[in-house]
Amino acid sequence: MNHTGLLLIDVDGPLNPYAAPRHRRPRGFETFRYTSSGGWFSGRQTRKHRGMRVWLNPAHGTALLDLAADTGLQLMWCTTWQHEANTHIGPAIGLPRLPVIEFPEEDVLSDGAGAQGWRRDGNWKWATVARYAAGRPLAWLDDDHDDPAFAAARADFDKQRLATPTLLSHVDPRTGIQSDHLDRIRTWASALGTPARHF
Repeated sequence: MNHTGLLLIDVDGPLNPYAAPRHRRPRGFETFRYTSSGGWFSGRQTRKHRGMRVWLNPAHGTALLDLAADTGLQLMWCTTWQHEANTHIGPAIGLPRLPVIEFPEEDVLSDGAGAQGWRRDGNWKWATVARYAAGRPLAWLDDDHDDPAFAAARADFDKQRLATPTLLSHVDPRTGIQSDHLDRIRTWASALGTPARHF
């Protein structure tokens, strides 16, 4: 069994502070645009295309790589962006290709008008992570840990993780990852006694 600790990263919330004031880009962040056709634009091109605005801070890539090197934790994407996190998000902040936790496609629902979303009970996320990380120490940066809609799925996850070191690091989607999140993970990981693992 692989006992290397995992460091899971969500995109929307931790890396993309989507809940920040709409017309006030946070300091240090750059604007990107993701279109419904899969286009990805940066700089002045973002003004020429409609789609989802994404704010990303290039300094987060270096900070996460340093954290992984210091703690021995393996960086992984845990996001509904799934493999597109490696296509768009990683390169924008200087991360290499990372492993991706894949969520079950049957939990993607359609509203009948062409729009898609994930089941609101959150089981697709919590159960998938529990299975993937079984027996391995886990630190998880996400903005949904305390979502009341996920209460049952969270309770089942907590039960499965009772005997395994687990740190759920809640990130405010108005601000994204802050230094205190990284410091907390460093402190937690230092108690695991895992040897440093470098990229």
